[in-house]
Amino acid sequence: MDTATVIELGRQSLLISIMICAPLLIVALAVGVIIGVIQAATSINEMTLSFIPKLLALALVSLAFGSWQLSVLIDFTRSIFERIPTLFH
Repeated sequence: MDTATVIELGRQSLLISIMICAPLLIVALAVGVIIGVIQAATSINEMTLSFIPKLLALALVSLAFGSWQLSVLIDFTRSIFERIPTLFH
């Protein structure tokens, strides 16, 4: 196994992890900002107020994108397993 192969596998791994995490992180950020603006506008400084909306939003996003995320992970895992015989030549 040469250096180029290791770098390519690392690059693919990072891209896959970014693709899988992006929907969840973007929704959590958006909900957090919206709740923060509402808290600032109403002067309600309760830390637990943002937890439930974030939890609900992340659950909805997981339901919406979960099958896609799982299929991306399965495809990537299959491609790695298929490459195993060619790695050590």
